Amino acid sequence: MQPADTGHGEEAFNSRLVGSNDLQGRSAYQPLPVRQGERRIAYVGHHAGEALNPLTGAVEANGTSVVDVTDPAAPVYLAHIPATGGTSGAQMVQMCEGDRLPGADDGRFYLLRSNGNISHEVWDVTDPASPAFVSTAAEMGRTPSGEQHTHKNWWECDTGVAYLVGTVDGWRAPRILQVFDLADPAAPRRIRDFSLPGVQPDASGPIPGGSGLHEAVILGNRVYLAYGTSADGAVQILDRERLLNGDPAAAAPLGTSPGALAYPQIGRVDLPSYWGAHTAMPLLDVEIADYAGNRDNATRDFLFVVSESTANRCQETRHVTLMLDITDEAHPLPIETFQVDESSGDFCERGGRFGPHAPQWSMEPPFYGKLMVVSWFNAGARVIDIRDPFNMAEVAYYIPATTERTAERCATIDGSETCQIAIQTNNVEVDDRGLIYLADRADTGLHIVELTGPAAAILDQ
Repeated sequence: MQPADTGHGEEAFNSRLVGSNDLQGRSAYQPLPVRQGERRIAYVGHHAGEALNPLTGAVEANGTSVVDVTDPAAPVYLAHIPATGGTSGAQMVQMCEGDRLPGADDGRFYLLRSNGNISHEVWDVTDPASPAFVSTAAEMGRTPSGEQHTHKNWWECDTGVAYLVGTVDGWRAPRILQVFDLADPAAPRRIRDFSLPGVQPDASGPIPGGSGLHEAVILGNRVYLAYGTSADGAVQILDRERLLNGDPAAAAPLGTSPGALAYPQIGRVDLPSYWGAHTAMPLLDVEIADYAGNRDNATRDFLFVVSESTANRCQETRHVTLMLDITDEAHPLPIETFQVDESSGDFCERGGRFGPHAPQWSMEPPFYGKLMVVSWFNAGARVIDIRDPFNMAEVAYYIPATTERTAERCATIDGSETCQIAIQTNNVEVDDRGLIYLADRADTGLHIVELTGPAAAILDQ
């Protein structure tokens, strides 16, 4: 390994780099690879900042990169969609086809994204090289203390229901759930606002859920909410129909009373003060091979939960991934953790963050239910065998090499500041071709990786 202050080369175990793109040197948050007709397009959300766009010759506020990854070995940068309204950053992206959205135009493709901390937007990306603005889905308000945020969103393409995260005027946490009907992307309709009881505008006392809601994941009639990100975390399991329709016996079924907010809840687990919940990803109907002889509960349901690392050079609590058994949804129970051994790469000394950030969001073959890929900042992407959730095991990893674009990360320890150059794999996603997409927070770009050896063989099983 090269000295940390000059960067480092790639490191791979049961994996190999297929292709990459520098994304114009923009700090990347989340990659979203999708199929558009015969093409594969990756939409990449960016953190705040700005950079030169060689396609236009202008310095543009960071927004969304559009990259053709049909040939993953030779990605082609098609367009950059700058943030609008004088802000920068558009971290989160989701995609729906007009053919599936109940109120949209057939043959069109729509992109839902956060827009800085001020709004969520919809864009028409039918021609990926020439995106067109469609609507502002939601404008953010402010907390009583003046905070304003957006973050991750989820879009149900078959119903058009969108689960947006951000600030609503008067609510006590900067991030709550805002549910919208985006069946017609040009005509957004708010359904309700939601969070943990105690966050609503007329509440008092301690604010639950730390920094607020980080994201929602929806599967079937369940909504899985992760609060707190890196501290004071909570995970909530909701009945989707109850969330969307409220209590029919209540005077205000979709109101903000403690009863209205408690009505959709099926289960909840509160994490220790030093861990948060960045993501809660469901793994349902898992057959435990070793339980085959048991009459009861041989098939179980789980939630894969991540607590996010947020400090450079390990100046924080060590964060982990947790597996919760939710077979009895009212009583979620942690049954396993996964961590990367720091000493395996002297990661605390490399610079930047070391620890988990986010798992893949795709719940499609060939990865779902077999392998979970998790971004681990300076430890790259880690690939975990989750076929037996009680005994998770790492089967592959990939740490990209730094480049001349990789930005340094600084930490002050005992009064002395040290700045180092290290990869910061921020988010990952997978596709049906068996490829893994890594987005780098430290301006290095997008990396496309495939598994090899025993790890690749798991995808074929």
